[in-house]
Amino acid sequence: MATGRAKGRGRGRARGRDETQDERADRMWSELIQEVRVAQTGVQILFGFLLTVVFTARYPQLSQTDRTIYIVTVVLGASATGALIGPVSFHRLVSGRRIKPQAVTWASRLTLAGLLLLLATMTSALLLILRVATHGDYTPWVVVGVVAWYLLCWFVLPLWVRLRHTTID
Repeated sequence: MATGRAKGRGRGRARGRDETQDERADRMWSELIQEVRVAQTGVQILFGFLLTVVFTARYPQLSQTDRTIYIVTVVLGASATGALIGPVSFHRLVSGRRIKPQAVTWASRLTLAGLLLLLATMTSALLLILRVATHGDYTPWVVVGVVAWYLLCWFVLPLWVRLRHTTID
């Protein structure tokens, strides 16, 4: 006789995990923190480089438009950093309160907000760099192409796979 864990497995598709709500929250928290580590590192490096730009000799020579793009980029980078570090702080402040499922939900929302802010930061930084480096009329088109690539990789493809391969029992 098959156990609850083995039922539905072995014929191609698993029917889900046999875990309690707390076990699921622990697993999801671990997965979320691993994902956040990747994004945090990237946004922190980008933000660090952005902070140095204002201290370069070239900064005073930037047009007012480029300075505005720079300021927007720094604010977006700071916001992305805050949102992506937020789950760590969130966990620390609610740890031991027996509300991990709720903490996972909110940390996941902060992470998604951080990814959206990172997308905006990358877009703005790319626009500024290409404007300063090329002065080309094609710059907005290159930026749109790269943003489309980010959207495809970060959101469209995962959502397509999710819709295509998620089943409802």
